[in-house]
Amino acid sequence: MSDINIVIASYSGFGHTAQIATAVADGARSVPGTQVLRVDVASLGDADWELLDAADAIIFGSPTYMGTASGAFHTFAEATSKRWSTRAWRDKLAAGFTNSGSMSGDKLHTLQYFALLAAQHGMLWVSLDLLPGWNTTTSSPEDDNRLGFYLGAGAQSFNDTAAVHDADLNTARHLGRRVAEQTRIHHAGKAAAAR
Repeated sequence: MSDINIVIASYSGFGHTAQIATAVADGARSVPGTQVLRVDVASLGDADWELLDAADAIIFGSPTYMGTASGAFHTFAEATSKRWSTRAWRDKLAAGFTNSGSMSGDKLHTLQYFALLAAQHGMLWVSLDLLPGWNTTTSSPEDDNRLGFYLGAGAQSFNDTAAVHDADLNTARHLGRRVAEQTRIHHAGKAAAAR
């Protein structure tokens, strides 16, 4: 089994999103033969751009501030235009995760922003593929995907604590595992098609 390379390109303002990125990485690493690296989009160097260019999949992550990804993530997205113009990220897999203090907090808009960025690059989006939890009288806030997102992983963490809800971290691990599994399938399919 050949290795696949996943890069998590994220920004964390207060540490919550960094915890989610760690959970995503842990989930991806649970798939044998998966190498995961993380880059902070607020301080990218040439080596970080090279990692992104060499990745089989890129997972975008940012807190949701004022209804969208952070300013640092938007600056990164604009800087990717050099890759866009050469189609450098075409056919890589992509996914995303976000966090805010509120249950909704307009996180869907951030996930849509990530998916649109990926589409502009010709990337292939990987959804969460988890049914929503915590939506019946017999369910629990401990359910995976307790916030009910489909496009990517959404998390809620209170503004006055450093903790991220365990169910949201489990959901993030699921996203990482799913991206690694789908990247492996995509990688094998490309290899078979090249024969």
